[in-house]
Amino acid sequence: MCRPVRCRTCGKTGWAGCGRHVQQVLAHVPQADRCPGHPRVAGEGGWRKLLGR
Repeated sequence: MCRPVRCRTCGKTGWAGCGRHVQQVLAHVPQADRCPGHPRVAGEGGWRKLLGR
């Protein structure tokens, strides 16, 4: 099941979960308040950040 989350980049509402319920999750969120999505920057993810490499 999907759920609303706050974007760490822009602070707008996004979603997390399986992706099958996105329309239901964002139905009450105005279009202007939805996160448009952001490209990932190589090397900023999970293990690299944790291990400091």
